Amino acid sequence: MSTVTEALKLLQFGDSVFPVGAFSFSNGLETAVEQGAVHDRTTLQEFVRTVTRAAATGDGVALLVAHRAARAGDLDRIRAADEAVHLRKINEETRTMTVRMGRKLAEAAERVVGESLLRKRVAESGGGVPVTYPVALGVLFAELGVGEADAFAAHQYGAASMVLGAAVRLMRVDHLDTQSILFAVNERVGEDYEEVRTAGLDDMQSFAPHLDVLAGAHQHAHVRMFMS
Repeated sequence: MSTVTEALKLLQFGDSVFPVGAFSFSNGLETAVEQGAVHDRTTLQEFVRTVTRAAATGDGVALLVAHRAARAGDLDRIRAADEAVHLRKINEETRTMTVRMGRKLAEAAERVVGESLLRKRVAESGGGVPVTYPVALGVLFAELGVGEADAFAAHQYGAASMVLGAAVRLMRVDHLDTQSILFAVNERVGEDYEEVRTAGLDDMQSFAPHLDVLAGAHQHAHVRMFMS
């Protein structure tokens, strides 16, 4: 029964419609569509894979570190993971995204779960290192008894579904197109986890310069549907 309960917790907090504000962000897709870099199903799938790959080798590493730190009750290590994520967001919109979603997840967790290590992390973050989304997710799942591989998978699923949710509103693709893309991209999550599971915070990297350029262009756009 405990396995069933863990699965339900994973489904609840890993759900793409969980109220952390993910629907407000496109993770660079809005500008990619506007500039013609993404224009059909094939280019959309390539874009989503780029996003999830960057998420795995960057934020995904911090999630795993935070998950293990939460299991050990190591608040300093959790703070270090938050700092590592925050410092690697080189443009304002991606920093805003990770901090806003992290805060929303922490607020929701306090309301739903109650007292937790995540709540303590939020309390001591005032004026210091902000709470970021991947770290908050890692800490929360550790405290809920969800394993690190499943936590990583939920994070990667969320990165892909965020972009695909925006795609339906920005492009001529339907829900079945996006579900097919999601299915294909999810096939790579296992190998991404195996690649990064032994990495530390110093190994974090998300080399995707075109995503950074798109994010920078979006920040100065006059008309925007999404916040990133």
